[in-house]
Amino acid sequence: MILQPIPGIPALYLHETKTLVISDLHIGIENELREHGVYVGSKTWMMQHRILDLWEKWKPEKLFILGDIKHTIPSSSFSETKELQDFFNTIKEYMRIYIVPGNHDGNIRKLLPRDIVIHPSDGFIYQDIGFLHGHRWPNERLMSCRYIIFGHTHPAIQLTDRLGLPIIEPCWVRGFFYKDKTRERYKTWNENIEFIIIPAFNPLLGGIAVNREGIVGPLKNIINLSEAEVYLLDGSSLGLIRDL
Repeated sequence: MILQPIPGIPALYLHETKTLVISDLHIGIENELREHGVYVGSKTWMMQHRILDLWEKWKPEKLFILGDIKHTIPSSSFSETKELQDFFNTIKEYMRIYIVPGNHDGNIRKLLPRDIVIHPSDGFIYQDIGFLHGHRWPNERLMSCRYIIFGHTHPAIQLTDRLGLPIIEPCWVRGFFYKDKTRERYKTWNENIEFIIIPAFNPLLGGIAVNREGIVGPLKNIINLSEAEVYLLDGSSLGLIRDL
């Protein structure tokens, strides 16, 4: 299975199965920003156009979204609900959509078209790859896969510019699990399993600097983050987190 991060875009493409994978849309976050005095235009239509541009180039047949479809917890406003429905009614005309809910996605089933597949929040398996959002422990079946892919953290890397000022760049993180810690949690698992943390698709979210703050969610307790590799969206390899 070839896992292809799309250059410049926080999206993964699975060639053999023509599947596009993204995470963390947080549709409706603009409403919260406005409450704090930050006025920005909606990014929902930009994300929709970006997905359709990817469809034009890569021709995916399936779209996996790894949680946090919406932003508001627990319910959504009328405008957010309409954005969600318009967004998915458009995208589903091009691809079959599969969702694993995130911590922001309470009652998401009521807001989406009926023909969208919603998996349990502890993840699902497709072609020996486990997919989940990352706010819950993955079920034991996922830990027997070759790869496990999740979002939730909005991974970024903190770098320093020529003036010594910090800059934050979204990034991909790839690594392995601690054997002893994982064995304490799971009775059976693939000791060669790799994890991939996917960057947030919504550009308004910013990110958590994994080389300063680590990651969020229960998986932080069993992954070997310091030995994980970091890649920028353009594909540049920055080496191991422990060296950054």
